[in-house]
Amino acid sequence: MTKVSITTLLDAGAHFGHQTRRWNPKMKPYIFGSRGDIYIIDLKQTLYGLDAAYTFVSNLTRKGGTVLFVGTKKQAQEAVADAANRCGMPYVNARWLGGMLTNFATIRTRVKRMEELEAMDADGRMALLPKKEQILLHKELAKLQTNLNGIRNMKKVPDAIFVIDTNREGIALHEAHRLEIPVVGTLDTNCDPDDVDYGIPANDDAIRSVRLLADFMADAVIAGTGADVTAAEMAGEAAAADAVAEVAVEAAADVAEGAGAEVAADVVADAVSE
Repeated sequence: MTKVSITTLLDAGAHFGHQTRRWNPKMKPYIFGSRGDIYIIDLKQTLYGLDAAYTFVSNLTRKGGTVLFVGTKKQAQEAVADAANRCGMPYVNARWLGGMLTNFATIRTRVKRMEELEAMDADGRMALLPKKEQILLHKELAKLQTNLNGIRNMKKVPDAIFVIDTNREGIALHEAHRLEIPVVGTLDTNCDPDDVDYGIPANDDAIRSVRLLADFMADAVIAGTGADVTAAEMAGEAAAADAVAEVAVEAAADVAEGAGAEVAADVVADAVSE
């Protein structure tokens, strides 16, 4: 199981928000403070959000539900695909096609087209076509695989979606809301918490932070589908967060002065060990 604590969140840079001039006032309850012109996310709230999301996702998948992992920004693409593949869930990590949820029947026809082209390529039928037509079909196949490979086995609309960067994935959120599909999503300081049902306040731009969150959600899925994974330690970590949050802000000051994220993590680790 991916172990999530104040220290691991800090080490991943999950506490760094956006510049203070780029924020959503609705995120105020999830912000601990600021250092310079950077907001610092309250990691106690992050742990609470992770705990609630974990419980929801594990209960959903225990009943056979499907969670669609969504993250199309560059920082999230690999992490989303890896996490979804590990827990056997569908994912979208290249481009959200309009109607992917609200016009799912049409999306399924495109998946079938992709599979038809793959079969033609595999059995040699495509090689018998004129060279120009082969080039066009290979180009079509590559585009379909890029956009649809992650949902090829998704036979119906998902029971929930997990979204990295709710600002970027606005169309996905809109479609989920129309179909009343629950949304679990990361909330950076420029996001709107009203867009999600289960929000996780955290940096959604740092690769390490994104991977940590995606892996944790994959663990929640695995817990529901039968693996021996538990989130019991989350409550204890949340209770300890108040004392450590002050250290997080001081560590962030070092980062702002050029000391680097690793220094921030070391400072907090020392504080916790004491």
